[in-house]
Amino acid sequence: EDESEEEPKLKYERLSNGVTEILQKDAASCMTVHEKFLALGTHYGKVYLLDVQGNITQKFDVSPVKINQISLDESGEHMGVCSEDGKVQVFGLYSAEEFHETFDCPIKIVAVHPHFVRSHFKQFVTGGKKLLLYERGWMNRWKPSVLHEGEGNIRNVKWRGHLIAWANNMGVKILDMISKQRITNVPRDDISLRPDMYPCSLCWKDNLTLIIGWGNSVKICSVKERHASEMRDLPNRYVEIVFQFETEFYISGLAPICDQLVILSYVKEISEKTEVECCARPRLDIVQPLPESCEEISSDALTVRGFQENECRDYHLEYSEGESLFYIISPRDVVVAKERDQDDHIDWLLEKKKYEEALMAAEISQKTIKKHKILDIGLAYINHLVEKGEYDLAARKCQKILGKNTELWEFEVYKFKEIGQLKAISRYLPRRDPVLKPLIYEMVLHAFLESDYEGFATLIKEWPGDLYNNTIIVQAVVDHLKKDPQNRTLLRTLAELYTYDQRYGRALEIYLTLRHKDVFQLIHKHNLFSSIRDKIVLLMDFDSEKAVDMLLDNEDKISIDRVVEELENRPELQHVYLHKLFKRDHHKGQRYHEKQISLYAEYDRPNLLPFLRDSTHCPLEKALEICQQRNFVEETVYLLSRMGNSRSALKMIMEELQDVDKAIEFAKEQDDGELWEDLILYSIDKPPFITGLLNNIGTHVDPILLIHRIKEGMEIPNLRDSLVKILQDYNLQILLREGCKKILVADSLSLLKKMHRTQMKGVLVDEENICESCLSPILPSDASKSFSVVVFHCRHMFHRECLPVSNTVSSVQFCNICSAKHRGPGSAVLEMKK
Repeated sequence: EDESEEEPKLKYERLSNGVTEILQKDAASCMTVHEKFLALGTHYGKVYLLDVQGNITQKFDVSPVKINQISLDESGEHMGVCSEDGKVQVFGLYSAEEFHETFDCPIKIVAVHPHFVRSHFKQFVTGGKKLLLYERGWMNRWKPSVLHEGEGNIRNVKWRGHLIAWANNMGVKILDMISKQRITNVPRDDISLRPDMYPCSLCWKDNLTLIIGWGNSVKICSVKERHASEMRDLPNRYVEIVFQFETEFYISGLAPICDQLVILSYVKEISEKTEVECCARPRLDIVQPLPESCEEISSDALTVRGFQENECRDYHLEYSEGESLFYIISPRDVVVAKERDQDDHIDWLLEKKKYEEALMAAEISQKTIKKHKILDIGLAYINHLVEKGEYDLAARKCQKILGKNTELWEFEVYKFKEIGQLKAISRYLPRRDPVLKPLIYEMVLHAFLESDYEGFATLIKEWPGDLYNNTIIVQAVVDHLKKDPQNRTLLRTLAELYTYDQRYGRALEIYLTLRHKDVFQLIHKHNLFSSIRDKIVLLMDFDSEKAVDMLLDNEDKISIDRVVEELENRPELQHVYLHKLFKRDHHKGQRYHEKQISLYAEYDRPNLLPFLRDSTHCPLEKALEICQQRNFVEETVYLLSRMGNSRSALKMIMEELQDVDKAIEFAKEQDDGELWEDLILYSIDKPPFITGLLNNIGTHVDPILLIHRIKEGMEIPNLRDSLVKILQDYNLQILLREGCKKILVADSLSLLKKMHRTQMKGVLVDEENICESCLSPILPSDASKSFSVVVFHCRHMFHRECLPVSNTVSSVQFCNICSAKHRGPGSAVLEMKK
């Protein structure tokens, strides 16, 4: 396989059927191509009309000798034929119209007007020694006129629109039929070549572009309009050679293909055996013209029949413009070259084993390809990858290629099983839409179970449980566990299978045995609290924190009493549970507070004192007994003080702890003068204690009480600093009192002013107000009458006559409503009279 080989641009096939029959007895001499049919001339003077498959539709016996040229108009209704014996015939294929002429020399070419079917274009040209133009005139008579002579035989002619191009021994001429002027002469380059052996090839690319091939030279000429200022006596058109280059071999034919050229070349080579020059297979090249050179796009050597005996003049290239078909004519063979379509491109890719590119090309062109199917290419690609041993890639491609075709999926799975590669395809098996038969998934799982426990566990975790028969797989796992009962992977997988099968109790047992982290999730997800009533110890041993949280969150399913009972033989776990319960709610587990005292004392001493402080249900005597037995001083001190025995607690601090700071702190908390007295008496003969008292007592007890009791001559550490601190504390207290007094006076004054401003404001009295005593409107309906109204600052209003007579000597009156509650601001009176 040659990876560097480029894909050919054309494909070839022989024109068979009737052509094969003709060329077995005769030889092809010329051919012309119409979009509807082909016309083939032979060496025995026959002209055959063929369909595009090569079947004979009509036969004309024109001459007993070689047919030199056949010409058709654009409609395909009229044909011109010339032969080696000088005969020229122009006739209608579907009409009785006909012209016959016999010349005294061989006629090499004939060309009918492209629009011959129209009455005013009844023209054709013939070429032998002269180029003659025949025009039908008056009374349907044909009138000849000489267009050119004197430069040897006319070898080729091509008529396009109003332009006729012909070649003779000297070069190529172009005639404008409108002006009847010859507009150019393109001389041949290599005059050493015999023009009869290496004839000129002419081809019109369009109405104004002529392609000339002669020998090994190619010229592309463009017919252009001459500017009016340049006319003078010159033709109104001229020709410019836009591309010119040479080829490696001799040219037998030319044809355009888009902006490129198809060149049929005659090739000679030196025989390796005889070392004599001989004819080689002709070549068909596609080239890209450049201003002075060309770029070869593709090159194909054609194996035509009898190529060893052919000359350059024996090959012809004709083409069909509408379909990009190229016909290579040789005496014994006619080969058709076609542009390769997408099907051909895919064929080539498959031949080169480029399956990925072939698949991509088929997907892009799936609407236009006729020969190939995407699925067939994909299956071939999978087979190719399997043959190369790229099993993972082959399995991955199955997803895209097989799609939702369950039959093909199952077929491929069995194929992978045969080569022992079920593991490779397992990752890519469809799990939903589509779903394969359970047997397929079970087969894959068994393959993993035999060789790869971890892979088996992964599939069980990833695959939905309804893909396979769970009972069968469970039994298979159980059988393997008999050989390896402690295999954690198999046990974990079996638990998952039990979960899928809703046998949660068995799954829970395995998870607990394995101490698996998913055990709590399993319990919550499937509400397995009834199954764990006798497994609380196992759960606590596995993860006490998670277990306790779960139990406390689900007290309605597993009661506190049941948990405590289950943990009776594991007091350390019992303590963890009750401690967490107490943290959540101080009252829920109150019946176990007495028990908790011992548990805290045994397993969690740091939390015993906080528990004693927060609990209102634990028996203090029991707690004191336990603390005294274990000599827990701080806890005993707290309990003594809580039971009212502060003096014993203080004594214990001083004697057991000998911590004056803690003793002072305790005295501060109790705020009991007698306790301070006991503290002073106990400390009076201990200088370090005296220092501590002097530093802290100033704000609670008069320091003089302590100082007077200090024995004269006793040495007290840092006495001066302590006295200075007492004085500073005293000064600070004085400053604080003065500051507070200033703030109090300022606030009192501010509030007094605010009250005064409020009481000075007017009060609106209107018809909506009522007397609070008689509940009638406060204002009389007749405003002309005199009235007297009393309005208090509390906004209560009364008629003067409705107020009771005051029994006091003072004339100040108070609101009856407000004075019943209190006497104070707001109850004074405003009097309104009219």
